[in-house]
Amino acid sequence: MLVEFNDLPETSRVWIYQANRSFTQEEQKEVEKKLKEFLTQWTAHGADLKAGYEIKYKRFITIGLDQGVNAATGCSIDASVHFILELERAYDVDLMDKMNVSFKQGEFVAYKSLTDFKKMAKNRSVSPNTIVFNNLVTNIAEYRTNWEVPAKDSWHNRFLN
Repeated sequence: MLVEFNDLPETSRVWIYQANRSFTQEEQKEVEKKLKEFLTQWTAHGADLKAGYEIKYKRFITIGLDQGVNAATGCSIDASVHFILELERAYDVDLMDKMNVSFKQGEFVAYKSLTDFKKMAKNRSVSPNTIVFNNLVTNIAEYRTNWEVPAKDSWHNRFLN
C-alpha cells in the first residue's frame, strides 16, 4: 500500500540506495513511476506493506516501511532488492554498492569510492565539517536527523584522523 513518505511514522524502517550518478529528469520520473507501481503491490506473505519513497538530490532512493502495520519478511525484502537490481539494469546505474561514499561539495553531491574518500581525507580535501550521507540509518527518525551530517558526526569520522 503506497503512502506519502512524509506520512510514515518516525519508527518506519528505511533502506537507502545511492546512485553512482545523478538521474536525468526523465529517468527520475520513470523511476518514480516504477517505485509507485512496486510499492503499491509490495506484500509480505500476501499482506499489504504500508510503504513510501522519496528521491533526493536526483541520486538517493529512500524506501520507508511502516512495520507497525506489517513487517517486512525475507521474501518481501528479496522482492525489493530484485526491484532495485532491475532499476540498475534499466538505467545502467549502480545502487547497491555500499563501498562508496557520497558527500557534498557546495551544493554538488560527489560520489567516490571509499578508497578515494580516505585519500581525500588524508589530503584534507574533505574535512570534519564536510557534509556526508550516512546511509546506515535504519528508521525515518534517524534519516531525518543523522543521514545528512558533518563527517565528524558519522562513521566517516574514522578516516579524518
